[in-house]
Amino acid sequence: MDVVLEAGERLDDLQNGYKLIQQTRDFCYGIDAVLLSWFARIKKGERALDLCTGSGVIPILLKAKTEGAHFTGLEIQERSAATARKSVKYNDLGGDVSIVTGDVREAVSIFGAASFPVVTCNPPYMTGNHGLTNAAPAKAIARHEILCTLEDVVSQTAALLTDRGRFYMVHRPFRLAEIMGTLMKYGLEPKRMQLVYPYVDREPNLVLVEALKGGRPRITVERPLIVYDGPGQYSRQIHEIYGLEWNPGR
Repeated sequence: MDVVLEAGERLDDLQNGYKLIQQTRDFCYGIDAVLLSWFARIKKGERALDLCTGSGVIPILLKAKTEGAHFTGLEIQERSAATARKSVKYNDLGGDVSIVTGDVREAVSIFGAASFPVVTCNPPYMTGNHGLTNAAPAKAIARHEILCTLEDVVSQTAALLTDRGRFYMVHRPFRLAEIMGTLMKYGLEPKRMQLVYPYVDREPNLVLVEALKGGRPRITVERPLIVYDGPGQYSRQIHEIYGLEWNPGR
């Protein structure tokens, strides 16, 4: 479907039959969103909610790779939500993906308790006083816990999930102890975890977590995910995740 791009917007190919409109002056999606959509497991006919959806990339990626029935994105910034809706319209996904403008802290009021079997989230990673806050408000909100905290995300998720519902999140390893403690505080038992390393000899810079509402204590730590074999050279794992041809001789 034809959509007119405005000043500051660009059209990115998601390499799965869909394209995404992004505001170049706002926060643009990165590999963490792609990895979260790959890590999440959506069963046939399930409905999923993505919190802090930003450009709407995760609902669109999940639509492309799963047999879920419907995907909803919740975003507090109206400009980001409007751009996400344009992407939905551009890809003719109005029957499969919905973008709602709203506050994560009010998600249960918006959607109702026990309304989704799956919730995903790529939340702000940094606490309000950690690191340098970006001068651009939209980027600062996406990166720093200005409008919602980890506890806000987890507490709302716990109420939004149906019994035995699943939560998938990508975050930073330096907050892993806090993440696990907060999940268990709200009855979300960590079940799977995978650390993401930029290079095999570097420290991990992302962690993927699956938690089960009402689950029993037992977690599976999956093999490490290495992003690069060398400078500018994605690993075989990343090629597979992106659906790219693997040609190590290049």
